[in-house]
Amino acid sequence: MEPDQIKMPKTLRGMQTLNKIVRAAERVIGKKGYHNTSINDIATRAKVAPGTLYIYFPDKLSLYCYLLNQYSHMIRQSIAKRCEGLTDRREIERMGMLAYLEYIRKKPYIYNIIWESLFIDKRLFESYYETFGSRYAKHVSHAQKEGSMTEGDPIMMAYILMGISNFIGLKYVMFDKDSDLEPVVDEVMRLLDKGLFNRD
Repeated sequence: MEPDQIKMPKTLRGMQTLNKIVRAAERVIGKKGYHNTSINDIATRAKVAPGTLYIYFPDKLSLYCYLLNQYSHMIRQSIAKRCEGLTDRREIERMGMLAYLEYIRKKPYIYNIIWESLFIDKRLFESYYETFGSRYAKHVSHAQKEGSMTEGDPIMMAYILMGISNFIGLKYVMFDKDSDLEPVVDEVMRLLDKGLFNRD
């Protein structure tokens, strides 16, 4: 969804209303699914008139796409904030993974909403991860040039690390909801340091 199709508010009150709508949308869509959620459902949860949503979004799909864009931005922002001031790439990866896991613990419906995009419009799913992956790969490439990461395809390495975070999140945030995340991340890093295969 192109940003110019979304009417961003120009006042504080308008922004507050927009945020109420977005928060309501993620709660309802996260619970009921995109196709089972109506504009009326979102409006009821947000405590606004259904027509209010159309002030900002042309339709339900545009609101959903806005959610995806927000998640990508907020996850990266959360990681950047947690890693601020760090220079060691290993520690950046460790803290970045921890920040990601903590973020999705606060918003557990994030998996439902992001992964459902695969069935709403496959292009949305691809765009979400390709955009995230390409930005991640730039950091990997920079770390390789500095000598703090091994040689290899930066895109592939970015996707490997993203995949680890994604599925560790499924296990230790979604399935085992009370897991202590720091030891989990430390064990992931230990395995990355050691490697998974013994070679003679």
